[in-house]
Amino acid sequence: MPRPTGLPPIPTEQAIHLRRMLHDLSNALEVILQTSYLLGTVQLEDPAKQWYQMLDQGVKQATHLNRELREYVRAQSEDAAA
Repeated sequence: MPRPTGLPPIPTEQAIHLRRMLHDLSNALEVILQTSYLLGTVQLEDPAKQWYQMLDQGVKQATHLNRELREYVRAQSEDAAA
């Protein structure tokens, strides 16, 4: 992901802190992802089936956003410019 023109890079110290928080978020999302997967293996009736589908969609969105944020921070960091 190229750095947008006109924006300064994320300072290394801040990028390290952001990466640490994103890593912790990834760990929390992994628990939710695995739990969602396990819920998908059991027979659910409405409305639980609808709630599961909402959970599954939210998990996919959160995981995608987390990945995009990690890539953005990596690409926009001062140490990526070197």
